[in-house]
Amino acid sequence: MSGRFAFTVAARDGRARAGTIRMRRGEIRTPAFMPVGTAATVKAMKPADVRATGADIILGNTYHLMLRPGAERIARLGGLHAFMGWERPILTDSGGYQVMSLSELAKVSEEGVAFASHLDGSRHMLTPERSMEIQALLGSDIVMAFDQLVKTTESREKQEAAMARSMRWAARSRDAFAGSGALFGIQQGGLDEGLRQASADALVAIGFDGYAVGGLAVGEGQAAMFACLDFAPGQLPDAAPRYLMGVGKPDDIVGAVERGIDMFDCVLPTRSGRTGQAFTWDGPINIRNAKFAEDPAPLDPDSPTATWSKAYLHHLVRSGEILGAMLMTEHNLWFYQQLVRGLREAIAEGRLQAYADSFRARYRTVPAERK
Repeated sequence: MSGRFAFTVAARDGRARAGTIRMRRGEIRTPAFMPVGTAATVKAMKPADVRATGADIILGNTYHLMLRPGAERIARLGGLHAFMGWERPILTDSGGYQVMSLSELAKVSEEGVAFASHLDGSRHMLTPERSMEIQALLGSDIVMAFDQLVKTTESREKQEAAMARSMRWAARSRDAFAGSGALFGIQQGGLDEGLRQASADALVAIGFDGYAVGGLAVGEGQAAMFACLDFAPGQLPDAAPRYLMGVGKPDDIVGAVERGIDMFDCVLPTRSGRTGQAFTWDGPINIRNAKFAEDPAPLDPDSPTATWSKAYLHHLVRSGEILGAMLMTEHNLWFYQQLVRGLREAIAEGRLQAYADSFRARYRTVPAERK
């Protein structure tokens, strides 16, 4: 699609794909992991350092930015890229997730979602049209359609009603979209194959640049999520990128790539870093544990934090020092980018199964005392 958006698949291995999304602010290598910068910052990181970990794109959030500092203010200051100092692509979540996560403050109708701000109680109305307007003001490169997310534990009737409403909102999002970037639709339908197919059919009829699998990673567990991913990505157009929203743990990402997913985002590497958890090839570790107090080894000899020992990181985190959150976050983002880089290379070389099996064998079987 001209210089605005184009997706090419360079290699396949089973259902997995390795490719490139080309946009005016740069290329995005897929499978891609997008660090989460909810409030115009990837917490504890400078933009240049996020890029240095290997990230091609980051995520911002419509709901949070509309409340503070305000989309109109960001637009007056030159848009989100200039505001936060990140010149590469940004994907913005439409605010649909907050419809569920902040449901106690929200009332859903056909028009949209009326809600009270979690910051000060002020009243707002978020509709597909307003979501598109906000994302245009932000200058988003990949805009997400506005949708209604309900938990996978809800009844089939509620799942079907939310999916159908999401498809009506998707059409309204498409009609209201006026940005210079790309627009992605979001498949809903819980864990039900029939509802997922109906959602996919509706989205394809509307027409989007890319497609997200929404409504997963909300407590259903990995086995149920993978069972859904056994069919959901294949219901979406092969020629477009497929984005699994809000995922996830490293082994979630590996399994989802095997099932045909191209893009991911998750707060886990940054949030975990700030609370003392580091991701390693041998599984996650809690750097607060006393056994690391005199450990002279780095988290990983290739990590950008390899200068510092686990003992030093243990000291920083236990002391509540800001540098601890910074270094732990930087390491975790680097680890996630190394993981998707390894997946891209394995797909290109036709050895994804061996790579995935080797990763899982090492990541899952480490004795607890080593963590």
